[in-house]
Amino acid sequence: MNKRLIRENIYWLGAVDWDRRLFDSLIPLPDGTSYNAYLIEGSEKTALLDTVDPPMEDVLMAQLKGISKIDYMVSHHAEQDHSGTIGRVLEKFPDARLVVTARAKTMLMDLLHIPEDKFLIVDDGQTLSLGDKTLKFIHTPWVHWPETMVTYLEEDRILFSCDFFGSHIATSDLYVTDQCRVYEAAKRYFAEIMMPFGSIIAKNLDKLRDYKIDMIAPSHGQIYDDPAWIIEAYGQWVNGPPKNLVVLPYVSMHGSTRQMVDYLTAALTEKGVRVELFDLPVTDIGKLAMSLVDAATVVVGTPTVLAGPHPAAAYATFLANALRPKTQFLSIIGSYGWGGKTVETLAGMIGNLKVEVIDPVLCKGRPKKDTLDALDNMADAIASKHKEQGLE
Repeated sequence: MNKRLIRENIYWLGAVDWDRRLFDSLIPLPDGTSYNAYLIEGSEKTALLDTVDPPMEDVLMAQLKGISKIDYMVSHHAEQDHSGTIGRVLEKFPDARLVVTARAKTMLMDLLHIPEDKFLIVDDGQTLSLGDKTLKFIHTPWVHWPETMVTYLEEDRILFSCDFFGSHIATSDLYVTDQCRVYEAAKRYFAEIMMPFGSIIAKNLDKLRDYKIDMIAPSHGQIYDDPAWIIEAYGQWVNGPPKNLVVLPYVSMHGSTRQMVDYLTAALTEKGVRVELFDLPVTDIGKLAMSLVDAATVVVGTPTVLAGPHPAAAYATFLANALRPKTQFLSIIGSYGWGGKTVETLAGMIGNLKVEVIDPVLCKGRPKKDTLDALDNMADAIASKHKEQGLE
């Protein structure tokens, strides 16, 4: 794709990756992604903001044909999907200075072996003049690595946000045209990589409140030419209370655990509690992560395998612990054949979660009346706790 004009002398560059379906060998990409870079031509200097993932470097280099000089390269984030083509660009524009935070300098030297004399370190709030255009650098640590920053173009009120407010979508549309689709993709993106740093991201959101932002240009996904709604959504995701929702990831090998899952789901639904089920062997983990953004309660359903939880249930528990959602309550249901330490094993995996544990319900073999009664009691307890918290 060719470079595209955003505003006078401001261009989108980069590559749309229609076919990529997995990111970091971990994150599903059902809609592909894009790697966005931006070119700003001032009256005196020219700056390139970020690059692209190395497999797409030829696309970026073709877009840079005809550009006679780049004075500054701004690297917001050292991860290679943004920084990986810096070396190739520096070969073409050897006089360019690489503008980074102090932490990014050391990381880029380690990751890409960039010579130390190429760097220009900028402090939080520092500006850089391109002549008639001024770049202001705002440090935003842990969005989602420790070295990250964003750039605010003062005259045009554009925030170049890198991963902040990003979404994995491959599309020919330069701007957001389907807000519902982008909302879901941005929430997935937040859940998968931003949620563990929610309290720090809240502080970074506060830093942006003093800026008049007419446009947000992220490094993945479409440009927000009406950015208020995505800023508001982030505020809700990091600061808002959880919802009256139980997320129930489960595995069932021979049907017993699934019977318990279905019974508990029906009991909770009758009490006005919304439930989302995830059959772990076939679940898109991105969808599970999105649900964790809102979940007040997580109940893990698992059979006992070799005296412990099913590996898929253990993985889901590990994931929840790593993502650190705002979840307030947690429990376990499942069946076993002769015994084991399922509860103890899973309980030892949630050290990051500040949750109240509701009494688990385990049964030997298929559930009988006493098990169903215990599930009714669990549903009562969850509904009562949600009501006490005023969750909607």
